[in-house]
Amino acid sequence: MTKAFMTMIAASLGLMLTASASCAADGGIRIDQAWARATPGGAKTGAIYLTLTNTGNAPDTLIAVNTDAADKAELHEMKMQNNIMEMRPIPAITIAPGQSVTLAPNGYHIMLVGLKAPLKEGETVPLTLTFEHAGKQQAVASVTKLGAVRAGETSTMPGMSTPGRQR
Repeated sequence: MTKAFMTMIAASLGLMLTASASCAADGGIRIDQAWARATPGGAKTGAIYLTLTNTGNAPDTLIAVNTDAADKAELHEMKMQNNIMEMRPIPAITIAPGQSVTLAPNGYHIMLVGLKAPLKEGETVPLTLTFEHAGKQQAVASVTKLGAVRAGETSTMPGMSTPGRQR
């Protein structure tokens, strides 16, 4: 393996460790299990999921998310209303002290609008989450397979292509 390739792997591992347990020194917010589904070529939107835990003594609120992977990142909520699935932007997500909020499919999520490139399995998406009290926190979402329903889902057999994805 080349030195550049080994350096890239080491940097990626460092970023992934940051994503798995990022914590503000004074704000008490921990960001765990950040992940995204791979997107088919040409897709202009994607979603990121993660768990936010407030280890502090006061509520805190996620008020913004930014990433270079898309034109904008928005907080969204998906829910059933009168037997119709609705997805709407929301202004913020509050995390009570000692509690966790999980952003997951069919619930709260971070919507990536205007993807600059498809999200590909095995890659990562760097994020900056801004909290009312904890300030800006960095995280990195790992991209799993197209259609994944939880963090860490990958293709089951080496060399198997994921439907809708070109290799």
